[in-house]
Amino acid sequence: MPRTHTPADADPQLAARVRAELGAGAAGPLTALEGGRSGLTYRIDAGGMPLVVKAVPPGREPVGRHDVLRQSHVLSALAGSGVPVPAVVARGDEAPAWFAMDFAQGTASEPVLEPSDTDHVLGRLRMLAAARVLGALHAVPVDRLVAGVVRAGGVPPEVAGPADELARWTRTMHAVPAGIRPGAAELLDRLAATVPEPAPPVLVHGDFRLGNLLCTGTTPTALVDWEIWGLGDPRVDLGWFGVFTDGALFPGVGGVVSGLPDEDELDDAYRAARGHDGGTAAGTTWFRALGRLKMAAIMGHNLRRHREGRHHDPVQEQLPPTIRALIGSAAALLDRDPS
Repeated sequence: MPRTHTPADADPQLAARVRAELGAGAAGPLTALEGGRSGLTYRIDAGGMPLVVKAVPPGREPVGRHDVLRQSHVLSALAGSGVPVPAVVARGDEAPAWFAMDFAQGTASEPVLEPSDTDHVLGRLRMLAAARVLGALHAVPVDRLVAGVVRAGGVPPEVAGPADELARWTRTMHAVPAGIRPGAAELLDRLAATVPEPAPPVLVHGDFRLGNLLCTGTTPTALVDWEIWGLGDPRVDLGWFGVFTDGALFPGVGGVVSGLPDEDELDDAYRAARGHDGGTAAGTTWFRALGRLKMAAIMGHNLRRHREGRHHDPVQEQLPPTIRALIGSAAALLDRDPS
């Protein structure tokens, strides 16, 4: 979603801590970068090389989406795995915690949220390349991943199954005023009544999409924004990724982009890259519906925060038609599901 504010440069005390840890080659301020809503993201030059620094916001506890060190642990664990991630070069545990990583080249864009009359072919090729990255990510052995997280100083999370994932987003949706989520209660009931058996667990990114994958041309260079990674069902990532194939799900905030692969095509590319099915063939429709529910819940949450004055962002007022479209599409998928 577009943002309506510009982030400020880092507090000088944080900048001094980062420069001290990085050594004599680090110079200049921590310059703010546009990014997500979790943590703070900056750029600093160290020995003539740019680095990206993520830090806990001042006054915030390092929990949930603000736990930047947790993000650094999974990045360290993925080093040498073949999954394109930036290398972690330094960490600071003292509050506010931070870590520094390589500055990856490339750009990230979400075609259906930033529709254009050009680059349809580029969007298609990038999405197929992203599906192959997801296959490689899910092919990383869980025991290797867990060992890497521990070596980096982290604590591996518990494995979450489909029921856990549904419960998580059910709580988020229930916090959204009923008037802006018509049909959500019925959708939640239907999903709860048909929860699939879990597939063998993998490393789940949690927000896997083109908007979080830097590319140069059609080549992925870095998968970023690891705020909600976990160990769980691979179909969670697949179902979420598929939401971004259809611009019709985003009326008012996006648009249809011709030529993008559909969800079946992405699944095929994913499985070819992973090398086996991984238990992802069953329950496909349920997870696609869950992905739509998740997006509707997130958008409803953001709109609620804006209307309550907790995060002023008038752009959020464009979301109600998309929330309705997502819930309606999820219900229609379940209506058509032969199982």
